[in-house]
Amino acid sequence: MKIEKSRGNMSEKSLSTDERRKKYVVPALEKGLDIIEYLADQAVPLTQSQLARSLDRQPNELFRMLACLEGRGFIYRDATSGGYALTMKLFQLARIHSPYEMLVAMARPFMRALADEVRESCHLTVLQNDRVLVLAQEESPNPFRLSVEVGSTHSAIGTNSGRLLLAALDETLLEGVLLRQSEWATMNATARKSKRERIAKIAQDGFAESHGERFLGSADIGVLVGSPRAPLNAALTIATLIDADGDARHDRLLEPLRRTADAITQAAGLSLRASR
Repeated sequence: MKIEKSRGNMSEKSLSTDERRKKYVVPALEKGLDIIEYLADQAVPLTQSQLARSLDRQPNELFRMLACLEGRGFIYRDATSGGYALTMKLFQLARIHSPYEMLVAMARPFMRALADEVRESCHLTVLQNDRVLVLAQEESPNPFRLSVEVGSTHSAIGTNSGRLLLAALDETLLEGVLLRQSEWATMNATARKSKRERIAKIAQDGFAESHGERFLGSADIGVLVGSPRAPLNAALTIATLIDADGDARHDRLLEPLRRTADAITQAAGLSLRASR
């Protein structure tokens, strides 16, 4: 009996988040979350018929769910158009805890495992007030290692992490951030074009790397935590010392870096579902 139960627990633990979701699907809950996520994505009031078409459901399927969400204060019905939209309740619930604190708490065990695996330091950053803010760091177990101060802020266009975060913004937001950068104002047209091309390449490649940008003998490689164009993203970056032969060994770092970023994204709930 105990052995069978133990095996069952091990089997459950081995399931991925997506596999568990499919195995224990709750249709009514899925329907409600579909409505909330779609209304958040569209950001305009939508009628019951419009929601039904967009979510590939029958209008009568959504009637009770819309009434429930409205009754609980998550959505409201516009008196003029009859469309439904989100209220401030989700925002209020999110404000109970700092999103950065939650992100760090979720990310730290994965970052520690990454630092132990690749034996390099890694740090987590976000864009705040158009600057790169260092939220957390896990140091390499090696005696010689690179370190960055948690809580410090850095240039958005002059750092590897910053360009990675800029590459995840939509064009309008990106242009606004660039125009507010002091370095941007001093650049000529050629330098600005080069910087935009570099940011575009990061968006295309899905990672950012630099060699000797802050000081000689250093190299950074980073990937996005979250989803492009999402309201909250972070950059997970490995800072490493370049070997005497000039090799930063980024080819061995990219796969575990991406694997860790994906794990943090899933654990923190930062992945966006594909638009319907």
